[in-house]
Amino acid sequence: MSNAYFKVPYPDNEPILSYGPGTPEKDILKATLEAMAAQEIEIPLIIGGKEVRTGNTADITAPHDHSLKLGTYHKAGEKEVQMAIKAAVEAQKEWAAMPWEHRVSIFLKAAELLAGPWRATVNAATMLGQSKTAYQAEIDSACELIDFWRFNSFYMTELMSEQPDSAPGMWNRLEYRALEGFIFAVTPFNFSSIAGNLPTAPAMVGCVSLWKPASSAVYSAYFLMKLLEEAGLPAGVVNFVPGSGAQVGNPAMASPDLAGIHFTGSTQVFQDMWKTVGNNLSKMKYYPRIVGETGGKDFIFAHNSADVDALIVAALRGAFEYQGQKCSAASRMYIPKSIWPEFKEGFVQEVSQIKMGDPRDFSNFIGAVIDKGAFKSITSYIDYAREAKDAEFLTGGNYDDSRGWFIEPTTIVTTNPTFKTMQEEIFGPVLTIFVYEDEDLDHTLALCDTTSPYALTGAIFGQDRKALVKMADALRNTAGNFYINDKPTGAVVGQQPFGGGRASGTNDKAGSAMNLLRWMSARTIKETFVPPKGWGYPHMEES
Repeated sequence: MSNAYFKVPYPDNEPILSYGPGTPEKDILKATLEAMAAQEIEIPLIIGGKEVRTGNTADITAPHDHSLKLGTYHKAGEKEVQMAIKAAVEAQKEWAAMPWEHRVSIFLKAAELLAGPWRATVNAATMLGQSKTAYQAEIDSACELIDFWRFNSFYMTELMSEQPDSAPGMWNRLEYRALEGFIFAVTPFNFSSIAGNLPTAPAMVGCVSLWKPASSAVYSAYFLMKLLEEAGLPAGVVNFVPGSGAQVGNPAMASPDLAGIHFTGSTQVFQDMWKTVGNNLSKMKYYPRIVGETGGKDFIFAHNSADVDALIVAALRGAFEYQGQKCSAASRMYIPKSIWPEFKEGFVQEVSQIKMGDPRDFSNFIGAVIDKGAFKSITSYIDYAREAKDAEFLTGGNYDDSRGWFIEPTTIVTTNPTFKTMQEEIFGPVLTIFVYEDEDLDHTLALCDTTSPYALTGAIFGQDRKALVKMADALRNTAGNFYINDKPTGAVVGQQPFGGGRASGTNDKAGSAMNLLRWMSARTIKETFVPPKGWGYPHMEES
C-alpha cells in the first residue's frame, strides 16, 4: 500500500484529427480500412478472461454494403450469462480491494492506447460496422471515449476528496465503496464511446460488469474489449456477452446479484427493464441502481432575429450527420414565417450538395442506416408523410436498399404542429419543420414544450437577447442539454455533461462526477478519540 496522496493528471479533451488531404492519419486510416474489410473475424464471448464459443452465431455485414461480410459473432444464452455473473462476482472482491490508483492506471493506459496505436483500428471498425464517416468515427470512437476514461479518472478522485467536517475529539470520514454484485451494461449501436463507457465507468470505481453490446455493433465493441485487455483489465471485471435482449437480459435482471443497470437505448426497452427489476425486487440482495439514457425528439427553435446562415448549418448538421442516428439529432424544427423563405432557399441548396455512400469514400457526408429494422421503421415514416395531406417534402423522400440501407436526407414541412413526425422518435435522417406566425411565438413555445414526451436536447436561435431569455425560460424543462445558437448535437465530455429528463432518461450525465457517484456506496466512519466513560447527562442532576 502506497503512503501518499496521488493526483490524476488534469484531463484535457483529446484533439480531433482532421483526416484532411495529405495528413498521416488519413493514410493510416485508409490502409486500416482496406485491411480490415478484407478479413473476416470470429468474435467469441469473453467471460472471466476466457473466450467462449456457443456455436449460436450471426453474421456481421456492413450497413452500406450487404456483400461486405466483416465476420461472425457468438451469441450468449442463459448458461453463458450465469457463467458471466459467477465470474464477475468472483472477480469483484479483489478488484474492489485494489488500490484506486492502480484501477485508474488501467483506464488511463486504455486512453493512451486508443489515442495512439489502437486509434485507427477502433475508428475503422466503427466506420465499417456502423457506417460512420471518418469524422463521425473520430469524434466518437476515438476522442469521446478517450475523454471518458481520462475525465472519469479525474472525477473519481474529486469525489473521494469530499469529506465531512469533524467536531473536536473525533474524526469523521467518508469511504466511497463499490456496489456489491454486478452492473448490467447495455450499450447502443450508434456510439462506440458509449459502448466503451457504460461497462467501464462503474468498473473504475470498483464495480464489475456484464456488457451486452448492441447486436449491430458487436464488431467495434469486440475491439474495445481487446483494447481493455491489453491495458491490463483483470479477468472477470468486464464480461463481454453479446446476444439477444431476451436471452441475455432476462437472466441478468433476474439475478439476485444485480447491483445496477447502465443503459442507453430505446425508451420502451428501458421501461420494460425497470418494470422487470421492480417485479424481481423481493428476490434481490440489493436495490439496483438504474441509470438510463433513452430516446429524444430534439428540436431547433428559431426566433425571427436568428442568423439564417448559422441556422441552416445547424439544421443540416444537427439532423443529418450520422444519418440522424443520434439520440440528440434534430428531428423537429420551428421557424417563424418572416425568415422562412430565406431559410428554405438556402437549406435546400445546401442539402442538395450532400453526398451519401460508403464511408470508405471520404467525400461522403453520410452513410447508411444501421440495419434492415431501422430502414423499415424510418421509411415507414417517410411513406406516412408522402400520403398525408398536411405535409410535403422539402428535400429527399427517397430510399434504396439494393446495396446498403440508404435513405436520403429527408425534410418534411407540415402545417400541423402535432403531426406524427413532430411527435415520435424516428432515429433517422428525417427532419420535420413547422412554420409559425411571428406573433404566435408564445403559443409555439408552449407547443414545443408539450408536443413530445422527451426532454433530451434542444436548441434556440436568435440575436435578440430578450427573446433568447424568454425562449430559454419557456423551454426550461424540454432538454437536459440545451444549446443557444448551436446545433443540439456534439456534447463534449468535461464541457457539456450529457443526459435528459422526462421520457429521455434519468439524466445522470454520462462523463461527469454525477454518473460515477451512482456506482458508489458511501460509508460514514466516525472515530471518537476519547470516548465517554459514564452514561449520565448533566440534566439528570438535582441541586
